[in-house]
Amino acid sequence: MKMKRVLVTGGGGFLGSHLCDQLLERGNEVICVDNFFTGSKRNIRHLHNNEYFELIRHDVTFPLFVEVDEIYNLACPASPVHYQYDPIQTTKTNVHGAINMLGLAKRLNVPIFQASTSEVYGDPDVHPQTEDYWGNVNPIGIRSCYDEGKRCAETLFFDYQRQVDLSVKVARIFNTYGPRMQPDDGRVVSNFILQALKGEEITIFGDGEQTRSFCYVDDMVDAFLRFMETPRQVTGPINLGNPVETSMLELAATIIELTNSKSKLVKRPLPEDDPRKRLPDITRAKETLAWEPTTTLREGLLKTIRYFDAALRRAEAR
Repeated sequence: MKMKRVLVTGGGGFLGSHLCDQLLERGNEVICVDNFFTGSKRNIRHLHNNEYFELIRHDVTFPLFVEVDEIYNLACPASPVHYQYDPIQTTKTNVHGAINMLGLAKRLNVPIFQASTSEVYGDPDVHPQTEDYWGNVNPIGIRSCYDEGKRCAETLFFDYQRQVDLSVKVARIFNTYGPRMQPDDGRVVSNFILQALKGEEITIFGDGEQTRSFCYVDDMVDAFLRFMETPRQVTGPINLGNPVETSMLELAATIIELTNSKSKLVKRPLPEDDPRKRLPDITRAKETLAWEPTTTLREGLLKTIRYFDAALRRAEAR
């Protein structure tokens, strides 16, 4: 296979760093771009001596001029804790970042992948969510910087596709977990695992009956790569996620079991605009990409628990 030069924005993040790994393993050259607002140099430290890996510290809200064969646009804080910290910057990252990366892709005439999100569906009235559902999003709430920012980015991608015939790939990513998740990102998997490992109370928001679907990171990155390899006319949007529904109470019980923790559950009020249900219909991914997740929740959680357990032990040893 011909070596490609691939740009990954947000390459120092959770998903981005795993994508960089897989692109390099497949014999490509990778340019990783990150401003490290939420990404971490630890995630890509093991790549620094790889002659085919290059790191650029850069904010995608400003133009970038490089020569590449493909672009994966993953740059944006993805957890509520982080994207609500500076909501104006979150919107800028989604919108200005998309404009800048689309402009680069147009200049180079190369395909560009957009990491969109299941949050474009908001608190859905349709369950499970299909790609033709337009969503139920609060445009002025505390999550809107992310939800509406991603929706606007999708608009830009399809306008570039229609207006200048740019090759675009838009993926709507549902909850993903695994090693290199940030411990302070406020996401339910990392929260529950760390609380269980420390023997702390496990925080359940609402009644715990709200559901999510959890896709292991290796499966998700595999979907990214398959999507980018599809013919030009395959643009998406395509839902990427695990079609198995899990309640917060079920997730907590599984993590307590796998960590052999004595943690108890404590309930707190549900955050504003927090969706009650989130589950992808992945029929399009199965048919178009010949893809579906292969890692069970227990398998993925065990790998993630080992990662966080090792991180806690290192921190204690300092």
